[in-house]
Amino acid sequence: MTARLPSPDRQHLRHFGFLPLPQFTMLSFMTAIEVLRMANHLLGRPYYRWSIVGPSSGPVAASNGLTVHASMLNDAAPPDAVFVCGGTRANADYDRATLQWLQHLAARDVTLGSLCTGTHTLLRAGLLDGYTCASHWEDLVMLQREFPKSRLSQDLFVIDRDRITCTGGTAPLDMMLNLVGKSVGSGIVALIANQFTIGHVRDHKDKQRMPASMRMPAAHPALAEVIALMEVNLKEPLSLDELAHLSGASQRQLQRLFREHLGTTPKQHYLSLRLRHARALLRQTPMSITSITSACGFQSACHFSKTYRALYGAAPSSERRNPQSFDHDRHRARLAPGSGAGWDARLGAGLGADPDSGAFFPRPTRSATQA
Repeated sequence: MTARLPSPDRQHLRHFGFLPLPQFTMLSFMTAIEVLRMANHLLGRPYYRWSIVGPSSGPVAASNGLTVHASMLNDAAPPDAVFVCGGTRANADYDRATLQWLQHLAARDVTLGSLCTGTHTLLRAGLLDGYTCASHWEDLVMLQREFPKSRLSQDLFVIDRDRITCTGGTAPLDMMLNLVGKSVGSGIVALIANQFTIGHVRDHKDKQRMPASMRMPAAHPALAEVIALMEVNLKEPLSLDELAHLSGASQRQLQRLFREHLGTTPKQHYLSLRLRHARALLRQTPMSITSITSACGFQSACHFSKTYRALYGAAPSSERRNPQSFDHDRHRARLAPGSGAGWDARLGAGLGADPDSGAFFPRPTRSATQA
């Protein structure tokens, strides 16, 4: 039976092993290691260790053509955590030796993780059954269908007990910064961010950016088209009539598609996009609240502040002074239409009555075709 730690102490993860699969993504691999290197540099001592490991020794080529050398583990002293580093051959390299090797590590209570498409290997080994996990957005739908015992998340990274899974690109950098923060404190994280010229460190509840066409069912291109239009028209929001016209669907069809596939309405979804963009600007830029109000399509700072507070539980000004984490998954149900504390109740009956807001859809002064 595979042994699992019910509550692993991530503050003691100091030795990280990285298992590179053939054609692994170098960007994800190196950003994770560079955080550890910089932490040691700033601490002035080798607090963290890292190893490139595998079930056997030998060179492994990345997708960019560079090669790293993997070594066999010292079975008497394995790393505290081992990350499977995936890449462009996510479906091609499930040799039995690698799967058995990972299962052996799990049985020894080694924390297991993944970068990019490495999640697929852990799923294939049965090591994410009953876990919530992250993977690159290109694979989410396919993996959820193939591995129903696991829950695939859109989060940048997921820490679920003794499993730490992460999406691709630069997300491993944010994940490792969060782990370093757990271990040595936020002060070192801030110093690392300064060294790497990072304006904002994302946390585990930030979502990976996904094209609207990937988030929506392929059978409903009109839905994907409308969401894409919303995403690029935040400053001057389009009216529902304009969205319907540009997508080739009727307003009634759009209402039905949003309700069936997203559990919300077009106006609620549009507003959530604008507020999420506002939150990112508050956290990541020095823009004034007045400028953010305009950039996110609100006609008055009062209306923006009221709407923002209703969703996030804090005024924009206090959000900037003391950023709060917000669990979108936890709030999704109570913000859904028809719930006891849905958007109408949550945001107040007067929200859509703002004379400048056009009932969530302020009519732009320029032609909709300029989107």
